[in-house]
Amino acid sequence: MKSPLPGWRATATSLRRSGARGLLLVAALALLAALGRPALHWPQQQHDLLIVLDVTQSMEVADLLRDGEPVTRLEQARWALAQSLRRLPCGSRVGWGLFTEYRSFLLLEPVEVCEHQRELLAMLGHIDARMAWTGNSEVAKGLYSGLKIAKALSSKPALVFVTDGHEAPPVHPQYRPSDEGAVRVVPGLVVGVGGDRPAPIPKLDPEGRTYGYWAADEVMQRDPRSFGRGGSVAGEQMVDDGPGGAPALVGATPGTEHLSSLREPYLRLLAEETGLVYHRLNDPEALYRALTDRRLAHPIVSRMDVGWMLALVALAAVLAVYLPWPALRDRISALSAGGRERHDRSGRSTRSSLPRSS
Repeated sequence: MKSPLPGWRATATSLRRSGARGLLLVAALALLAALGRPALHWPQQQHDLLIVLDVTQSMEVADLLRDGEPVTRLEQARWALAQSLRRLPCGSRVGWGLFTEYRSFLLLEPVEVCEHQRELLAMLGHIDARMAWTGNSEVAKGLYSGLKIAKALSSKPALVFVTDGHEAPPVHPQYRPSDEGAVRVVPGLVVGVGGDRPAPIPKLDPEGRTYGYWAADEVMQRDPRSFGRGGSVAGEQMVDDGPGGAPALVGATPGTEHLSSLREPYLRLLAEETGLVYHRLNDPEALYRALTDRRLAHPIVSRMDVGWMLALVALAAVLAVYLPWPALRDRISALSAGGRERHDRSGRSTRSSLPRSS
């Protein structure tokens, strides 16, 4: 009777050849696909923030406590921002700006926080009252200009405007500054910082050193419009004021404008009018949650290159065809057998050297 082994060997050889051709075809297709630089795309939320800090003199009021020690409003804001910056996820972007007089100014466009963390922290540490050149603090105008700066940037970052809300000189409630198209142009936060009790505002020299405090007769206690046009009649008023005069602006304190506190109702009003969210700075954890709120994020499409995965598939298919797998298997088996033999000999020699008990 004829042996069936040659037929089975021929069949096995044919199958191996067919499998090799299939693997080579898979390798070629995977390599061609990898050359096309394929990628996976998925939607993601990214935080781009332009953080503007108020550096006017009222921000130098030391009416906050940290670790039991008094700190200024600006110091507290910088400390809390630094804590949040170190926690922001990679891919987030942060830029710095400052507000003084009646305008906000861009210092640094938003950059990636992990790659540029050291530079961002260093610049934050140098934002202080020495950058201000006047005693005026027209907060509403500063907020509007900050919104326009954010709108003009290509990434359209969310605005984070950090201030105590102290307008100097006070604003006439019937002649508030126009928003000039700054309503709901970008999302953002108005961050209020300061205490609730009025405190004296320090005078600062060009080096930022305190040399006294502002007195009541050195500070404008009412808005300029309330004084009329300087006509010949004493106490002349604007026609729109009526016999009782203009009502005080929300948060204004006529007669004690030389003292400063957090003007929270006024900041809430500004935030509502511009489509922003108001947040009172109490601790870094709450600030971090506010900065990473989904309302401040904007959608982006993330991309991950998968060409290298396909190249690995092609390499594995080629290795499966051309590596001498039977020879490798025999070599591994021989090495394993040799190891077991040496182990057995060592064990026997060890056992034979042990003294027999009597």
